[in-house]
Amino acid sequence: MPGFELFGELEKQEVNDVLDSGVLMRYGFDGMRNGHWKAKALEAELATTFQSKHVQLVSSGTAAVSVALASAGVGAGDEVIMPTFTFVASFEAIMMLGAIPVLADIDDTLGLNPEAVEAAITPKTKAIMVVQMCGSMANMTTLKAIAEKHNLLIVEDACQAIGGTFNGIPLGSVGDLGCFSFDFVKTITCGEGGAVITNNETYYTNADHYSDHGHDHVGNDRGAETHPFLGYNFRISELHAAVGLAQVKRLPEFLSIQKRNFDILREALSEIPEVEFRTVPEGGVESCAFLNFFMPDLETSRKVIEAFKNGGVDACWNYFDNNWHYIRKWDHLKKLKSLFPISEEVKTGLEYLQTKTFDKSDHYIGRNISCLIKLSWTEAEVKARAENMTKLIKSVL
Repeated sequence: MPGFELFGELEKQEVNDVLDSGVLMRYGFDGMRNGHWKAKALEAELATTFQSKHVQLVSSGTAAVSVALASAGVGAGDEVIMPTFTFVASFEAIMMLGAIPVLADIDDTLGLNPEAVEAAITPKTKAIMVVQMCGSMANMTTLKAIAEKHNLLIVEDACQAIGGTFNGIPLGSVGDLGCFSFDFVKTITCGEGGAVITNNETYYTNADHYSDHGHDHVGNDRGAETHPFLGYNFRISELHAAVGLAQVKRLPEFLSIQKRNFDILREALSEIPEVEFRTVPEGGVESCAFLNFFMPDLETSRKVIEAFKNGGVDACWNYFDNNWHYIRKWDHLKKLKSLFPISEEVKTGLEYLQTKTFDKSDHYIGRNISCLIKLSWTEAEVKARAENMTKLIKSVL
């Protein structure tokens, strides 16, 4: 996904603007800025990109998820349904608010299985966190219907799917709140950074205040601002925002390269009968940040991954054996390994993890191979890679 592969003069110019002004903080110091407001400018660009009324920049994608949940009133004792396949940040962000992550199976989209979501709903459920993993999406039509039926929020984590769309709507803008990450290995990067997007003005105002110690940001005197409620510090700096401002302007360029490389690889692998590609829901368009496909079983997937490693094909994973992205290896969550005492509500709420199995998720993750699409590959390199991947898969089969 990394936009950092193609850093250029535009990124340098935006960063130098900030260094020349000497103002690295996104708020205040109006007279010193020489008219440069990188965070505000990036928020405006993102609002257009995501077709969203409101954007609040924060310090990371993880912060974005916590801020989004808090902005909508999710907190102590509330349950948030999330997928078994995601990044550890998903349950970290939920638990930071004193809420309870309720893990549910995925399906062949690699996103939340609607039947599993329906079965996981209890009177304590407050939100469904849909994580759009590896550049594509879950079955949003059905999940939105479930949310409406039960009066639940949809918080859409599109950190890995910037540029993907569903029925013409950018991913991240489909739910009540959307979350993005702009860390070093995302399609566009700030180095570190994230964003909360929403069309709900109340949620936006809450996110704006909550992410900056509760400041109301009224007027030009930061010391005179009031604090309508408690907040914390999830601010982004002007330096980070400057990099992101340059990168978001290049997003169409990045997406075009990703799609070219994705299509070459997919076309080559489609000639192998045993290769089955992930399901993209009707109306969905992938960002093409990853190519995801299924092999017949876990054993075959592991053999293919080993063949890729030995055959010079990098950046491909089987997440069944991954420590960061799948429930199977999340022992620190299952065993509640925390530096500080965890509330009894959360302890009790997570007891289900001691016995619950996720056979449907195992079925899909065990067979899945996920291949990163790099921006720095030339067309010739991608074609050679496609030929090599095809040869190596056939050697295993």
